[in-house]
Amino acid sequence: MHRRASLVLLNTLSLSRLPLAAVFIAVSDLRLRALLVVLAAATDFLDGWIARHRGLATRLGALIDPVADRAFMVTAFIVCLLDGLLDPVELTLLLLRDIGTAIGFIVAKFRPDMRAVELKARMLGKVVTTLQLAVLLCVLLYPPLVRPLVAFVALLSLASVVDYTRAVWRQRQRQGQELPPPMESVRE
Repeated sequence: MHRRASLVLLNTLSLSRLPLAAVFIAVSDLRLRALLVVLAAATDFLDGWIARHRGLATRLGALIDPVADRAFMVTAFIVCLLDGLLDPVELTLLLLRDIGTAIGFIVAKFRPDMRAVELKARMLGKVVTTLQLAVLLCVLLYPPLVRPLVAFVALLSLASVVDYTRAVWRQRQRQGQELPPPMESVRE
């Protein structure tokens, strides 16, 4: 029962980013929004660290965590766009990796030869997420750094999409090698 309670706690910690996103929408104070960004980052770090160090990583948790991350980030970025703190080009560049990986995920799920490929977080993707959080903090607290950081995030996002794509193709090739060869048809 202890493991089950721990998993519920971890998933709740991940899902806590959804109400944080709702509060981000509801408040207009930039410092309070910055605090929400820090809280979202802390829950993301904490749930991942606990899951890895306590052996509590699960497929459900691996799904909930990035969905909650993206929900918070996309919500916060769109609110900043609507408040005039970001422009549409900056928003697009900030979400480039998310758009690319979402398309890749959809393609992988609809292609029969790729359904068995497990999509895992990659280090470069984690770096992009961290930098997206830094951009959010700068949007809210120190706007002069926003443009250079957005450019840097865009470059790393492209690299991240390439990295994810290469990892998926390598995994697909390995799985293809593990499959037995197709049976030849027997002619009578």
